[in-house]
Amino acid sequence: MMQVNIQWYPGHMAKTKRELRENLAVVDMVLEVRDARIPSSSHNTDLAKLVAGKPVITILAKADLAVPELTAAWQQALEKERLPTVAMDLGSGQGQRELEKMISSQHQAVSQRLQKRGRQRRSLRGLVVGVPNVGKSTLINRLAKRRVARTGAEPGVTRGKQWVRVGDWLQLMDVPGVLWPKFEDPHTGFYLAITGAISDDVFDYVRVSWLLAELIAKERPRALQDRYDLDTLPQGGAATLEAIGRRRGFLLSGGRIDGEKAALLLLREFRQGLLGPFTLDLPPNF
Repeated sequence: MMQVNIQWYPGHMAKTKRELRENLAVVDMVLEVRDARIPSSSHNTDLAKLVAGKPVITILAKADLAVPELTAAWQQALEKERLPTVAMDLGSGQGQRELEKMISSQHQAVSQRLQKRGRQRRSLRGLVVGVPNVGKSTLINRLAKRRVARTGAEPGVTRGKQWVRVGDWLQLMDVPGVLWPKFEDPHTGFYLAITGAISDDVFDYVRVSWLLAELIAKERPRALQDRYDLDTLPQGGAATLEAIGRRRGFLLSGGRIDGEKAALLLLREFRQGLLGPFTLDLPPNF
């Protein structure tokens, strides 16, 4: 499979990191939201260093789009690293009750520390972090049981920090998604791009869709054949995209196939789970 080098670090991300550093003193705990399909690639090690010393709960969001057995293996691996972890389907709310229990346990610990110092009990202050478009705002809306944070299918919907009150016991700081300045492993940029963490405007989405088609053809060829009614799979991603475009009627003048339209279709339907569950990052020692 050919490689593609994708990098994306808009200016507002550097500003967000500075704001996080300034606000960490008032935060009791961190909720790190990762994509269950790419638990390693969606882990921002820069943020991990930034919040070192704070209790962290890891949420494997979009678990409905990942392979359940591999998500369970990732949970075990992360918990061995002393990272309490919960897998969540943000659409249905599966896993929410388990997460709320973990947050409540942190609240009790903070309250006990305050009591020992002779201070009054107060609400827990949590910071929600993660890469763009991983589901941070959707998670906050679920916990708050109302729409208080803007959500969208494109990365970069959240533009500035905001505090959200959840009942009288929890406050959550929602901040824009943050990546890191350079992806050392080309697979990281590719995985972030095909799962929607990187804006389609900043990479060659046609070429990336070729690579995605090759990946799916290798891992689950029947998914492509069944979804797009293909009798056989052509060799190579470009030919596969052309076949998909032909079957869907994406025609330009002269009978040419609209490759851009086919590429965007494949990306969108992969991200929505319409080609089945995928876990791209394998758990350690798996």
